[in-house]
Amino acid sequence: MQPPVPELGEALKQSRKGRRLTLEQLAERSGVSKSMLSQIERGKVNPTFAVLWNLSSALGVEISDLISGASEAVNSDVVEHMKGYSTPEIRSQDGKCLLRILNPARSALNMEWYELLYEPGGELDSDAHAEGTWEHLTVLDGTLQVHVADRVFTVEAGETLRYDVGQPHRIANASGASARALLVVALPGQYGGQRQT
Repeated sequence: MQPPVPELGEALKQSRKGRRLTLEQLAERSGVSKSMLSQIERGKVNPTFAVLWNLSSALGVEISDLISGASEAVNSDVVEHMKGYSTPEIRSQDGKCLLRILNPARSALNMEWYELLYEPGGELDSDAHAEGTWEHLTVLDGTLQVHVADRVFTVEAGETLRYDVGQPHRIANASGASARALLVVALPGQYGGQRQT
């Protein structure tokens, strides 16, 4: 049975109207056809990630803002229930690592958290983050290698590695099996400017 289409239509419509754009104007800005926009707004189709990306860029909003707007439209003010198909996802450059963005888009928290799904051989290369940023990687299944500066750490299922990411770093699956992990990124100021240990 197919999952229901996420209720993005109303959130998209409100975002478009809030910017006083017609369907024609948004179609021109985003490169998404007017008929497709109309179908999305009416809840007839489920847009792909690429279409959502184009629409959010044209509207000047984050994809997660559209998605959280959709979840707000169908949930109470006290509970937010994010369906699996509405969870924003990003793929690594090699296509072998999927990051599922679990933190709320409108959160004022100084942290982000992700579910990482790695195919064998998958790698996620990252440039240095802002000074004072730390990552906390907990491997749930499989084995991952974390490369920080000139050091390599092997992290097995059930283990957590915490490391400063003020320098380029890489998380890789060098094994022949899939791996799954949770990654919490604690941004500067999360611990009142104190060194995290």
